[in-house]
Amino acid sequence: MIQRIVTKQLKRVDAVIGIDPDVEKNGVAYLDCKTKKLEVSSLAFPDLLDYIRYAMRRAEVTQKNIHIVIEAGWLNKSNWHLNPRDTKQIAAAKGNAAGRNHEVGRKIAEMCEHWNVSHELMKPLALKIGGVHLWKGKDGKITHEELAKITGVTGKTNQEGRDAALIAWIWAGFSVKSM
Repeated sequence: MIQRIVTKQLKRVDAVIGIDPDVEKNGVAYLDCKTKKLEVSSLAFPDLLDYIRYAMRRAEVTQKNIHIVIEAGWLNKSNWHLNPRDTKQIAAAKGNAAGRNHEVGRKIAEMCEHWNVSHELMKPLALKIGGVHLWKGKDGKITHEELAKITGVTGKTNQEGRDAALIAWIWAGFSVKSM
């Protein structure tokens, strides 16, 4: 289920940019809603900000409406990623990493707000339904092959990019069943 936090009234959306925030490389997916063409990449924070500015300038010139959807793990009631065998140090490291990623997402949203860019926050997508993993990848994440079957995307993708692609694809209301 998608919980939408919309920062301003949405018009017709021509393209969606899905973002999976990460300290190292943010997953970024640009989805043309008319053609379903999907471009997936991974960008460092400064490059992501440049990309958003570029996409918004290009949208102004082409008179297209772009909407950004940012995964917001901090909206979950719990962010429990511990294994019973984890030491205190491992637990602390996991909490630190999650917090750093969350702050990156908050800063992306803050910059969108600053630039008056149409955006919203989305809770992370479910990995399981009824205790069964939805995808075949590590920890129930989507694999490149699964994403390619659903979206037709080509080229190499990493996990952050695939997550961003799913965010954009699902937000746009497209099916996640294989093509």
